[in-house]
Amino acid sequence: MTLLSIQNLQVAFRMGQAGGVAQRAQAVGRDGTGVSFDVPENTTVALVGESGSGKSVTAMSILNLLPDNAERQGRILYDGRDLLQATRSELLALRGREIACVFQDPMGSLNPVFTIGDQLCEPLRRHLKLGRRAALARAEALLAEVGMPEPRRRLGAYPHELSGGQQQRVMIAMALACEPRLLIADEPTTALDVTIQRQILELLARLKDKHRMSVLFISHDLGVVGEIADQVVVMRHGVVREQGPVARIFSAPQDAYTQALLACRPSLTDNPARLTVIDDHIAGQPTAATVPARPKDAQAPVVLAVRSLAKSFFLPQGLFGKREFKAVRGVNFQLRRGHTLGVVGESGSGKTTMGLTLLRLHEPTGGEVIFDGKNLLTLTDRERQAMRRRIQIVFQNPYASLNPRFTIGQTLVEPMTIHGIGASVAEREQRARQLLGKVGLDGRAFGKYPHEFSGGQRQRIAIARCLTLQPEVLVLDEAVSALDVSVQAQVLNLLKDLQDELGLAYVFISHDLAVVRFISDEVLVMKDGEVVEQAPAEQILAAPQQAYTQRLLAAVPRGWQPAA
Repeated sequence: MTLLSIQNLQVAFRMGQAGGVAQRAQAVGRDGTGVSFDVPENTTVALVGESGSGKSVTAMSILNLLPDNAERQGRILYDGRDLLQATRSELLALRGREIACVFQDPMGSLNPVFTIGDQLCEPLRRHLKLGRRAALARAEALLAEVGMPEPRRRLGAYPHELSGGQQQRVMIAMALACEPRLLIADEPTTALDVTIQRQILELLARLKDKHRMSVLFISHDLGVVGEIADQVVVMRHGVVREQGPVARIFSAPQDAYTQALLACRPSLTDNPARLTVIDDHIAGQPTAATVPARPKDAQAPVVLAVRSLAKSFFLPQGLFGKREFKAVRGVNFQLRRGHTLGVVGESGSGKTTMGLTLLRLHEPTGGEVIFDGKNLLTLTDRERQAMRRRIQIVFQNPYASLNPRFTIGQTLVEPMTIHGIGASVAEREQRARQLLGKVGLDGRAFGKYPHEFSGGQRQRIAIARCLTLQPEVLVLDEAVSALDVSVQAQVLNLLKDLQDELGLAYVFISHDLAVVRFISDEVLVMKDGEVVEQAPAEQILAAPQQAYTQRLLAAVPRGWQPAA
């Protein structure tokens, strides 16, 4: 039986007027063709596609969780009722009671000034009219159901006191509080590491079967979709390109776009020289992915030698005391010119802290980082400034790492001015334009601002900014984790091209083992601040020696697999 039926849905956003004519941006539905699909009872339907494909706009249209300038047409039938005709009070009665949502960013969805218990009790008291004591008892039971450790103690905690995985469990508990019939999960695992992601996926599947609810699961990760979904709806540019059972979509996709999405995913087994890009695949040029990667020079000179690197944080304890937290303990590795060291591990394993300590963005508490014969950890401020241009970092979030008040030209020229690169402003600007071309952006980008670019384009700009200083080593901290699979492929190909052309060495920090397999020559596995395993990429992924590494690999979503 069909629980939700979306029929010919079209969504546009009013954008003001130009020349006396009202302007509208069409987000869902093109050329008179709207979005149509059904969500049967006790079924998981996945909406997949790149950023801007209309996935979230379609899902948020169900309960009208859209901005005021949105205009919706078509029909959204929930249990036979057209929600496009529902009043605000009718929608308020449905939200959280019969239809609930879990969003991508739990920290942005949870109220930072209320305890977890208060936020869990709110829907229980509002919709089920429970008293405070009964609501607290039900809230504790919900936290236990979603696998939260020490659920009674967590009721008094605030969101910032929980890890990302625990915050997402709280969001799921809130969504399930009133036992809804439909759960909308919008990218609920994108920012989580593989083991926490596995736990959340298994939790959602278990709760769906227990409560016999339907799930509308939104994701751009086809590996995740293949494991959790019964039906798949593929969207691009606001239009449904293909839909059907998960087995058919994965084993015999009919649409060229669906085929391209599947083709451009990195693999844990194959290691091509380049990843297929969606536009190339659709244009009939997928052959680059079949070329094997070239072997690296095993005798290339060592550019970075790390010995016994350690970083501790000192936390207050009692009135005057303090407690030492060892975030990084005794890390050792060598990085050769033109090579990539992949660093993997769960959240909290010390990956990012290690990367930041290499650059002295965190002051180390021990060890050596030898670069060009000098220990970076003992340099004076003047020496460190000169050396810093040769080792650069690309951060995870390109939205936060670019100054919104600077044009792209200013962003690229400023570091050259600081470090005295180029004889004049004209020469620096010319170099900046050349670098934009090198990362796949044309000269028109020079005068634009960061908000005018997509996430993938911003990450290209962040890479170009690093290249302005002609570095020898790049630390890439989750640099592609927030990108769509197609944009991710473009950026990874770019990084390989730059490495081949310029001889760059990378420290590539990621929780995505398939991405690490594609780009890395050697892999370093971290747990609780320590290196638990270190070996060539092929060896460590084919035959991991440590139980922790084996657990990380077992947690990686592999998409739909035919029954044995």
